[in-house]
Amino acid sequence: MSVIGFYDSFLGIALSLIWAFCLTWWWLILPFIFYFPAKFFHFWWIRWEVWYKEQRWILLELIPPGEVLKPYLAMEDVITALWPIYDGANWRERWCEGEMVNGPFWLSFEIVSIEGQVHFYMRILKDQKDFVSSIFHMHYPEIEIFEVEDYTQNVPQDIPNNTHDIYGEYLTTAKPYSYPIKTYKYFEIRPEEVEQEKRLDPFSNLMEAMVKLKEGEQLWYQISLTPITNSDIPWLDEGRALADKIARRPAKSLRQSVIGEMLKFVFLGKQPYSDEAKAESVFPPEMKLTPGEKDKLIAVESKTSQLGFKVYMRSVYIYTKDAYVSPNKRIPRSYLVHFGNDLQSMRDWSKEKTKIHYFFRRRRLYTRKKKIFDLYVRRLPPLFPEMWGPGNMIFNCEEIATIFHFPSNAANLPAGVPRIMAKKFGPPPNLPM
Repeated sequence: MSVIGFYDSFLGIALSLIWAFCLTWWWLILPFIFYFPAKFFHFWWIRWEVWYKEQRWILLELIPPGEVLKPYLAMEDVITALWPIYDGANWRERWCEGEMVNGPFWLSFEIVSIEGQVHFYMRILKDQKDFVSSIFHMHYPEIEIFEVEDYTQNVPQDIPNNTHDIYGEYLTTAKPYSYPIKTYKYFEIRPEEVEQEKRLDPFSNLMEAMVKLKEGEQLWYQISLTPITNSDIPWLDEGRALADKIARRPAKSLRQSVIGEMLKFVFLGKQPYSDEAKAESVFPPEMKLTPGEKDKLIAVESKTSQLGFKVYMRSVYIYTKDAYVSPNKRIPRSYLVHFGNDLQSMRDWSKEKTKIHYFFRRRRLYTRKKKIFDLYVRRLPPLFPEMWGPGNMIFNCEEIATIFHFPSNAANLPAGVPRIMAKKFGPPPNLPM
């Protein structure tokens, strides 16, 4: 038999054996094909249809005191104190009970203008009410907190319809979340030297715009927070990597550097640590940064020095069709412009706002309006059923307090913003019974 004939016969036998194996054991490949779809639908069912529906949510209305001496610092400490609601899930809790890795131990701050009347709301789990109330009363002794009905149920639930329409958008950062926004420390450079009434507070501009809504207009602005750790989302690792990049720190460790120099000496005959390298190593990379680069480095490292929250923000403008005022739908976006800098800026997430440019525009616009209204009412993430992805950000406590806090002085606020203007006192000790 020739070599060619032997090769052909061997190839024929091998192919026939492979074919016989495939006919018998073809089903072994099915788990690899269906694993990811099965995992997706399993988590969707056990998370949202089982575990999430067992949770009991309440809505609290917050009526702030008439005067807040340190609006930013007080709210930053409140946000920090709220972080311990975090409760990371283990393997059994995730797969068997449906508990989410970074949620739904979330909470939301909601600023709502209903025909010019502004309300501050907070949505939390029912069993967290006492914990949250104690934190707020510790920092704002005069605050009033009430459990109220959900305001989203006071409008038709089939929006958009013949009488009501909606514009909605998600608000996100323009650059990766490792870059910080401009925080309140920019607005209070030397707070001890500035009179309280003269401090800059963009939040007052937001209040001024929201109280100008007329009859038939409502604006809902929601800030949803979920405490996270670096194991949930590696935001600290990414922030440190960005800081190293800005500081031009070497990526290699000291041990790797020594080994590399020794290898150069053995194989290339180069003297380890030449005079140029020694001269270069006298000054650390941070000493060679420009003033602008130093400011960037300080800002990035400051962000990673605090506790982190996964954040998504959205605004919904609901109006009767005879009351529509176009600029009012962009009030939250205009407010967030104040916190932009050369590192980071805020913008709308164009892929999910209620505006369609091409192909089947009317039908797709109607579907998107229904979707953003439904997700707002149910307080679900923008990529539901996914918990993380585009439209989400990571902020620390300082950044969140910059965006949401109570205004400092009621005298500077327009009518329509609720405030507690009188202090409460207990009965005198000598009151006759």
